[in-house]
Amino acid sequence: MPHDDHDHPHSLLPSDPALRVKALETILVAKGLVDPAAMAVILETYETKVGPHLGARVVARAWADPRFRALLLKNANAAMAELGVTGRQGEHVVAVENTPGTHNMVVCTLCSCYPWPLLGIPPAWYKSDAYRARAVREPRKVLAEFGVTLPEGQKVRVWDSTAEVRYLVVPMRPEGTEGMDEAALATLVTRDSMIGTGLPLAP
Repeated sequence: MPHDDHDHPHSLLPSDPALRVKALETILVAKGLVDPAAMAVILETYETKVGPHLGARVVARAWADPRFRALLLKNANAAMAELGVTGRQGEHVVAVENTPGTHNMVVCTLCSCYPWPLLGIPPAWYKSDAYRARAVREPRKVLAEFGVTLPEGQKVRVWDSTAEVRYLVVPMRPEGTEGMDEAALATLVTRDSMIGTGLPLAP
């Protein structure tokens, strides 16, 4: 049977995702398909230089610092630069703020435009045809499927990301976080809350 073919690289991969990634990396390097030095640079980039932990820092600073929040909403790239957050696919970012009256949600109806420096690699669902079509037509139903039920009076505004403009949702600061510092606040900010398909964690 095909699944019993031990010469096929996939048959050598363990079931645990982290181990599968490491095993796949080992196979690619052994076959000469990937340069280990280049792989190390790529991994280091996605672990430290881009990703949702950077977006979380931006949001946490906005929650804690009114001056920074005002700058972020006026000129997101200038605010991001203050924290050293820059990079390709993040040159033209617009920050939109959730309020008790409005919940913001981001989609790219044409492809999968996404602020990589802030949020890292886009999730598979963000690129799916179903999300791209339904987020515009029936955003409340889509949010409900993500486990987000909004108050009746809170409207949903959907932003269509493009190659020219990408969006960052600034979620509302959770209640009970008044005494928390920025580092602690950042742990409450999820990737999905910065897309608008989720909410921050409770403290």
